[in-house]
Amino acid sequence: MEITINTHSSIKIKTDKIIYIDPFKIEDNINDADYILITHSHYDHYDIDSINKIKKDNTKLIVPNSMIQNVFGKYDMNNVIGVDPSETYQIDDLSFDTIRAYNVDKQFHPKSNNWVGYLLNIEDKKIYIAGDTDINEDNKNIECDIALLPIGGTYTMNNIEASEFANKLKPTTVIPIHYGSIAGSYEDDILFKEKIDDDIEVKLLMEKE
Repeated sequence: MEITINTHSSIKIKTDKIIYIDPFKIEDNINDADYILITHSHYDHYDIDSINKIKKDNTKLIVPNSMIQNVFGKYDMNNVIGVDPSETYQIDDLSFDTIRAYNVDKQFHPKSNNWVGYLLNIEDKKIYIAGDTDINEDNKNIECDIALLPIGGTYTMNNIEASEFANKLKPTTVIPIHYGSIAGSYEDDILFKEKIDDDIEVKLLMEKE
């Protein structure tokens, strides 16, 4: 399994399938995606131009049901799957849970919007992509092997809060995302890494502009 971060929260996971989460600022027409998962409807997570550069005719596009209206008419709806928070899904050979993603003390990502993070089951690993969120009652006890957490602050948890979250979750590996280009700075990953417990591996995969 290979995980890469394009920019911001744009994630690509390569196994025997190609999975994208929140593709953003994709430059080339690659058209290699088997699955595209969207956490919510903000422009830096639901980027129509990037989706069109990676989707194939049979790509499955997975979005929160609360944003189905954003995709209606733009894609073959036979390949669009709407999901709700706190559910378990099996879509072809992709298995995952949806985890509520929301702010606790900010107004940018209300709980009532039913936006999500994803807990993917891939190669006997649980991979948690948190989405735009703070630490909250719905995600604080997630069990995962790999965690991809926002650290940029302003719209999500900052690097201090994210490090506390990672140390509580105790994944084998943590990967910081959502910093540098829109929120936070590229130095946030170093500040984040300094606060992580020694028994957790930190991978800094962000492509810095």
